[in-house]
Parts: sequence; C-alpha cells; structure tokens
Amino acid sequence: MFKHILIATDGSELANKAVVEGLTLAKALKAQATAITVTEPWDALSMAAIAEAQMRNPIADYEERIAAAANRILSPVAEKAKKLGVSCATVHVKDRHPAEGIIETAQTQMCDLIVMASHGRRGLAKLLMGSQASRVVTLSPVPVLICR
Repeated sequence: MFKHILIATDGSELANKAVVEGLTLAKALKAQATAITVTEPWDALSMAAIAEAQMRNPIADYEERIAAAANRILSPVAEKAKKLGVSCATVHVKDRHPAEGIIETAQTQMCDLIVMASHGRRGLAKLLMGSQASRVVTLSPVPVLICR
C-alpha cells in the first residue's frame, strides 16, 4: 500500500499526535517515514524588528535560531521512530511556507502519503492565518491523512 510516509510537524501537541499516528502507520505497513518541519521565510515585520534592535549579524542569528528550533522539533520524532523500530529520516525545509515545503518534499522524496495535523482554526483566525492543512489537501498530488 504506502511505502514512504511524509509526516509533517511543527512541534505542537496536536502535531505530535499526528507524528504518533504516522509512525504507527509506517510500522504497521513496514513503510519508510520522513519527518518534516518547515520554517517560513522572514517577513517584513521581523526584519524591521531585527533592524531596530541593531543586531550585528541578523541573518546568522536567524539561521542559528531556526536550526535549533528544527532540531528541537525533529529530534523527538527520530527518537519515537527508533523506539518503534521505524526507519525515519528528518528534513528541515527553510524559507518556505509550510504547505509548499510539505508538498515539494513529498514529491522530491517520492512519498506516497502525507500525514499531518489540522489545527482546526475557524472564522477570522482561519481567514487571517489560513489553513496549511487545507492547502496541502487541496494541492497535494499524493493522498493526505489529516489527524484532528
């Protein structure tokens, strides 16, 4: 059935539930897993705040912070996979919007299923922040399993 499962996570409690579901499914299907976290590009407000703070090397500082954050998110996933006996690579995609990074990685890694959480935003929050899960479901060329 599925041979390579992409598991998207942002490190949140809800995303961790999707991680467990994805790894459990990978184990049951004897499938390979890849865990992904995506770091969004800098926005104008962040750049303005950094310029205002007069940081010496804002790009290097930003790169260090996002690398550390990605490691904090992906390391526990790799540990869970190891405990379950599931082969699981980890990928940090930088400077992409989450839906784009997830879909592109699914294609480049030849994944045949994406597992991710839906944060269940409604109303104004959904309008302003958007739903990355909805974008992935809409744009993905491979099946998507949404965990609530």
